[in-house]
Amino acid sequence: MPPIEEEQHQPLLAERSVDFYEEDEEERAYDSTEKIHIIGVDEENEADEYSTKAPPFSWRKLWLFTGPGFLMSIAFLDPGNLEGDLQSGAIAGYSLLWLLLWATVMGLLVQLLAARLGVATGRHLAELCRDEYPNWARLLLWVMAELALIGSDIQEVIGSAIAIKILSHGLLPLWAGVIITALDCFIFLFLETYGVRKLEALFAVLIATMALSFAWLFGETKPSGVELLVGVVVPKLSSKTIKQAVGVVGCIIMPHNVFLHSALVQSREIDSRKIGRVREAITYYSIESGVALSISFIINLFVTTVFAKAFYGSEQANNIGLGNAGQYLQEKYGGGLFPILYIWAIGLLAAGQSSTITGTYAGQFIMGGFLNLRLKKWMRALITRSCAIIPTLLVALVFDASDGSLDVLNEWLNVLQSIQIPFALIPLLYLVAKEEVMGIFKIGTVLQIISWLVAALVIVINGYLLVDFFSSEGSGVIFTSVVFVFTAAYVCFIVYLIARGINFSKWLGKTKRLTTTGN
Repeated sequence: MPPIEEEQHQPLLAERSVDFYEEDEEERAYDSTEKIHIIGVDEENEADEYSTKAPPFSWRKLWLFTGPGFLMSIAFLDPGNLEGDLQSGAIAGYSLLWLLLWATVMGLLVQLLAARLGVATGRHLAELCRDEYPNWARLLLWVMAELALIGSDIQEVIGSAIAIKILSHGLLPLWAGVIITALDCFIFLFLETYGVRKLEALFAVLIATMALSFAWLFGETKPSGVELLVGVVVPKLSSKTIKQAVGVVGCIIMPHNVFLHSALVQSREIDSRKIGRVREAITYYSIESGVALSISFIINLFVTTVFAKAFYGSEQANNIGLGNAGQYLQEKYGGGLFPILYIWAIGLLAAGQSSTITGTYAGQFIMGGFLNLRLKKWMRALITRSCAIIPTLLVALVFDASDGSLDVLNEWLNVLQSIQIPFALIPLLYLVAKEEVMGIFKIGTVLQIISWLVAALVIVINGYLLVDFFSSEGSGVIFTSVVFVFTAAYVCFIVYLIARGINFSKWLGKTKRLTTTGN
């Protein structure tokens, strides 16, 4: 007979998910034929199938689980983040490196919760939101997620188009770069037909390209090692750098990335009916995500310190953006063995191309999960790509000749994504702590408190960004009235999401029992 343990009496959603999928043909992140086979690898003793302990550590298994975390880490390296890095370095010097470190740690916590949700349930966040919320809330969450994705994709495509313009000596305008970047959708579809590992290999090459390019810049500019170390270890914040500090934290957690990671972890086939195997998967995903985000932190560190060394305290510091950053570097450091302008452009191109492909990927999961669309992948990819490319093309045509206008646009896009953050974070924290959803894998009280504190901090910081932005953008009765109405609706929806996550009946039941006992 199997050993009887207390935690086996608790619900485990993975067991219910298997039956659910056998009975229903709903849209899934990956078909069984697409998944990487993990079952049976380095498992010499399968007799104790009821064990709740994870099998011994295996380097081979870690290698097989490696991939989703690196695809997720691309969102920490997209052109929008790179622009935030360079502006932080140019304006605040080395002083905000500690904040970059802790923002990455907070981002890692959120992504680990998303991975935990996907592994334990066998479903991703968009699918679970579809079942958890009423139709009006589900559709509103979907719209918010799509808007965040479109805003992020515009930044990514524009960044890639800027790199193409630089590498072509200006022969290809922004709109041409946008069209070329749009073709990465077909690269994605082509590689995906050959398996998940081929796609993950492409991202490994792109991340390596970014690391090499920005490390080269780091070597060319020779930032101060002592100031770098002090900046990472010693917290510093002044009234002059508060806006950059807000930007560093605000651009780390990307709403669409939370949905993406909860789906990516399902690309591995594990025996989700065994508690030990689910624990094992969560452990391996935690390790590879930690490594991936450590690499992304180092790359962001390179970019920040390069511009801190080159432009901190200079006249150009307040005018640097993606469009002119390479040219400023070229003017300051010249050519050398390979012109520094092109090194910057190659790194930017790798960041733009990789992030647009993950954006396409995330768009498929978001649309398929919220709407349960049974469309072929190429059709969903085409729809997702069109939603982002069409407005991006219009932006490129309008702002092609003006770097300043592109920087203003980037600020608006950052605001757009900041607005959407609560609508990914709150459902995630609610679901990952719900026993009916997670079973024994729900997060504990301490982790719940920490997670909600992180979420509250991120939401408050982005709220400050929104208030500061809109107070400086306009005034007047009409503008103020419109902002007030949207703000009221926005806050009400957030309150609804938080209130839905509180089990009032359970709380009232406990209160009643305590009162009865007291009497």
